[in-house]
Amino acid sequence: MEESRPPGEAASSLGFVVIGRNEGERMLRCLRSLAECGGPVVYVDSGSSDHSPERARELGAQVVELDPARPFTAARGRNEGFRALSEAHPQLAFVQFLDGDTELAPGWIDAARATLESQPECVAVCGRRRERHPDASRYNRLIDLEWDTPIGEAQAFGGDVLVRASWVASTGGYDESLIAGEDPEFAHRLRLAGGRILRLDREMTRHDAALQRFSQWWRRQVRAGHAYAELVVRQRRAPDRRRVRHLASVAFWGGVVPCATVASALLLWAALAGLAVCAYAWLAWRIYRDAATRWSASDARLYAAACVVSKFAELWGALGFAWNRVLRGRPGALIEYKGPEAKAP
Repeated sequence: MEESRPPGEAASSLGFVVIGRNEGERMLRCLRSLAECGGPVVYVDSGSSDHSPERARELGAQVVELDPARPFTAARGRNEGFRALSEAHPQLAFVQFLDGDTELAPGWIDAARATLESQPECVAVCGRRRERHPDASRYNRLIDLEWDTPIGEAQAFGGDVLVRASWVASTGGYDESLIAGEDPEFAHRLRLAGGRILRLDREMTRHDAALQRFSQWWRRQVRAGHAYAELVVRQRRAPDRRRVRHLASVAFWGGVVPCATVASALLLWAALAGLAVCAYAWLAWRIYRDAATRWSASDARLYAAACVVSKFAELWGALGFAWNRVLRGRPGALIEYKGPEAKAP
């Protein structure tokens, strides 16, 4: 375990960057969860209309309000927050990035920091992100299942991660041109530079998705498809084969099978429609069979059905990326899936 440090030393070497937009009470819970950690906090706001900047200042955070003249992205928020934190605390050794709809789990910082200090080759540490209200909706439950990822050496991380500050600076931080997938892209560059990423077997953060409608979940999957497509294109010289296989699966199940069925409708509609139904049933069964070894039967059924439906949403996102970047030659708009109407239970 890490030796205890005087408050001044802890504050000088560890800091926090929180990004948010109209998170309301979720953002306040996030900032309050950092109070006992002792380090400086920078909150970066992307044009909130719910007085988040003022409320963050009341809790003692340094606030950076992004200029709306440039497009808002999570990557830009994290980079500007890191710059503000580094300028105020040049001796910074570690930075914990957090999304504004999360709260830090007790004991996480001690465990994560001890790992980085004992393993010099490790440059980033993440843990288990849990959903705050997994039973509030089937969509929240799906997100909680999605984050049940393997422990140990990791290829990527999400929005919550503890990173060595020197590696953030030396690699240029997050890619601000990405409207989605900025976290795995940054992790990819850290690994290319020789760093290791570890996922610890302990709770890191509680997340408040507050998804109540299918449309919100669908848009989240569209965003994921956009991210998959852009990362495969950007990393084509050293591709992550898992992403390539996933994108191929999305193209086949979300595009090829439906198009082949529709194209043959005049000749063999009933037969082909039946074959398509059987094909999707087989895919769902294969996913269910694997998921049932990890979770309950009801969770496995929910997860399998969502994986099949998400093929269509992710394909839509991938096609959106192709339309914007390849045909129009410019990035698309930020894909938000919550909306200001999403309320925490």
